[in-house]
Amino acid sequence: MTEFLKKITPNAKNDVLAGITVSLAMIPEVVAFAFVAQIDPLVALSGAFIIGLITAIFGGRPGLISGAAGAVAVIFVSMIAEGHTKGMLFDTPVDNMGYFYLLACVILMGVIQILAGVFKIGKFVRLIPHSVMMGFVNGLAIVIFWAQVKMFSHKTLQISDEGVKQYVSSFMQGTELYIMIALVALTMAIIWGLPKITKKLPASLTAILVTTLIVVFSGLEVSTVGSYIIEGGGTGLKGEFPTPNLELWQHLPFNMDTLMFILPFAFLAASVGLIESLMTMNLVDELTESRGNGNKECIAQGAGNILSGLFGGTGGCGMIGQTVININAGGRGRLSGIMMAVTLLTFILFTDKLIEQVPIAALVGVMFMMVIETFAWSSFRILKKIPKSDAFVLIVVSTVTVIFDLAIAVFVGVIISALAFAWENAKKIRARKRYRADGTKVYEIWGPLFFGSISDFNEKFDIKNDPDNVEIDFVESRVSDHSAIEAINGLAEKYRAANKKLTLKHLNEDSKILLYKASPIFKDIIVEDIDDPRYHLAANPEKFPKPLGEYKF
Repeated sequence: MTEFLKKITPNAKNDVLAGITVSLAMIPEVVAFAFVAQIDPLVALSGAFIIGLITAIFGGRPGLISGAAGAVAVIFVSMIAEGHTKGMLFDTPVDNMGYFYLLACVILMGVIQILAGVFKIGKFVRLIPHSVMMGFVNGLAIVIFWAQVKMFSHKTLQISDEGVKQYVSSFMQGTELYIMIALVALTMAIIWGLPKITKKLPASLTAILVTTLIVVFSGLEVSTVGSYIIEGGGTGLKGEFPTPNLELWQHLPFNMDTLMFILPFAFLAASVGLIESLMTMNLVDELTESRGNGNKECIAQGAGNILSGLFGGTGGCGMIGQTVININAGGRGRLSGIMMAVTLLTFILFTDKLIEQVPIAALVGVMFMMVIETFAWSSFRILKKIPKSDAFVLIVVSTVTVIFDLAIAVFVGVIISALAFAWENAKKIRARKRYRADGTKVYEIWGPLFFGSISDFNEKFDIKNDPDNVEIDFVESRVSDHSAIEAINGLAEKYRAANKKLTLKHLNEDSKILLYKASPIFKDIIVEDIDDPRYHLAANPEKFPKPLGEYKF
């Protein structure tokens, strides 16, 4: 415990203030997540508190903020609707059954994420190219920006002649719109200008407080956190301390049908959650010039989701917007995440009426500044300087992130990058041909031999017209995969059918291991007792009479 306190206290002041700022910016996004998923806002807020606290304490990246984010909201929408329908078909119909399926799905989602951490899948985030990372950041900045633009509208309750209630959105107009724009501009101006005067005050938190005080004391009629929740169908922020949800075990049928129903949703939510969390972790690594632990973060995210499900909260993951706000506000340690979670719970339990008075304009201003900080403006400058394939990936990932979602964008970006890399390396296969004094034809292979290059590799050989003895020299090449093994195996069979002797020389150890495992014929054609010409020093003992270790090169 002493060591833990030592780790979280060096930047205590900045972490505490940053955590409070983030908690304020967290509320509207979490509430919006609840509306998308069609669940009670307090369910999402409880999930944000639990997931945020667990990942802050045990996660692999201090400074990363997690909560009930919108990245997984869309996944749960159809499951909740289907769950409600299934609940009505039980022998004893259960109201709100979709909610209980949601909690079970969140728990299973957490189990999958823990398994991902245990099996060290988190390390694969290092394979995500920088162009994908920039595209992800730009696309997400656009998504967050558009989400804030939607805040310039308000919802009104309409009741049809049949008595059906629905909320209809309409864009602000006239004085209401001008006041909203002015308050957003004021918030952004304070965040931009205050650090130029003094850095002792947290700019974002100060901007929120100043804008809120102006609204409260001037009596301006503007949209606030409280009115936003009510417009969305909620009843307010007032809640209770999260406790284990015993109704889950009473209503949820524990059978194979339940598992097969929630498993696809849980797996997809776990994948999306981990991708966003690990991508956010990479971004924090770049911003803070430090290194997080991806596998540890996977386990913490999973544990947070399991506890959230058990305590009646919904699922979540790392939140890039709130994380950037935290970093920009000076939050660097675990204390900032802990403070965010504790402050969020305090708001729900004790200060709900005060927080409900915070104008939405202040939070929109904070998010707009975060968008400006998040967007990789340098991408415009370097777009014509980087390889065309990388530029294409950057644009595609940004576009797919905006149109679809983050997970699909990352998968598409990685696939395109991998194919581009494979294509470029496939073109690098070369074969230099020469003859020895004894008539043996030597093919010196240059470049990697893998699935993308085997077609060009096979075209290099003239089996029909080659002499009886043929040698393939792999001194500047290596066998990379099963396709390469099959290509060499097929080549050996063709030379054998033509009654010609084929030998393979200068294969590295990894390549020889692959070939020996693949077929016994390679034991006859691979030459082992030969010096590698790249290390010709070993073949000239007369020139170097002393052991090579005694020479300085």
